[in-house]
Amino acid sequence: MIRSVIRGSGSALPRRVVSNAELAAQVDTSDEWIVERTGISQRYIAGDGETTSSLATEAARRALESAGVDAASIDLIVLATATPDQTFPSTATQVQHALGCKGGAAFDVAAVCSGFLYSLAVADSMLRTGMAKRALVIGAETFSRILDWEDRTTCVLFGDGAGAFVLEAQEVAEDGPGVLVTRLHADGAHNELLYVDGGPSTTQTVGKLRMKGREVFRHAVVKLAEVLQEVMEEAGIEPAEIDWVVPHQANARILDATAKKLGLPMEKIVKTVDRHANTSAASVPLAFDLAARDGRIKQGDLVMLEAMGGGFTWGASLVRI
Repeated sequence: MIRSVIRGSGSALPRRVVSNAELAAQVDTSDEWIVERTGISQRYIAGDGETTSSLATEAARRALESAGVDAASIDLIVLATATPDQTFPSTATQVQHALGCKGGAAFDVAAVCSGFLYSLAVADSMLRTGMAKRALVIGAETFSRILDWEDRTTCVLFGDGAGAFVLEAQEVAEDGPGVLVTRLHADGAHNELLYVDGGPSTTQTVGKLRMKGREVFRHAVVKLAEVLQEVMEEAGIEPAEIDWVVPHQANARILDATAKKLGLPMEKIVKTVDRHANTSAASVPLAFDLAARDGRIKQGDLVMLEAMGGGFTWGASLVRI
């Protein structure tokens, strides 16, 4: 059978690290308040010259190096972001140009924090049907540019960064590597719980992020547990068979609650929210790359990726490495 196999991964972070103490000097908050409610200790914030496309390009280069393949061999780039460099053209085309890839398809996907899983599913479908042979799937964000830095309930939660996979169509055995099962969902009824209050066709401005955190938390725990169960049932596996869960890094309490709801030990959860904060579409590939490079995620492992974001959108993907 033809499957989309992860050949390599890469990630990139801005140069500047912003601690909770530094934020506490700017807004009415404290390190203790942030850690207790979110588990976040620091985040990376993009500076001058650092953009969504530059971070995405750096992550893509590292993924290509990890995979041992040349940029010229990439015939598809799917980039998830809610913070593109421009309204158009897509940030993916800028990455394509920077890498020197020519002629293949390149486009952005907008599904906020679930964007990387949506992008992975799109690329997987195109690879399995023969529309492409080798793809870059990227999640990249500069959320710091859409934050209200006077709102302590949101500005402490987010950071900037990028992560990328090199995905390749390969003929494999049934028990071989690749993307096994993906399930995606959306429900536009909850727009007012997590959104940006601007846009080209409404306010003609970029706008700022707005969120009702308590309601988002409640929906996230339920919906993530449901979609994880859905994927496991489709794959015919039990939670004990999963080697690693790589979740969207929104909030340490969401990670803990979701794991408990499914009976998964926290030792199997890749957790980077303390260092990276919530990097939206970048968080899953960033966390995956960290765990792959430090040796936790290895060949043959069964890995569950999951995320939920504004929209609401949510989903999960089971992958064998």
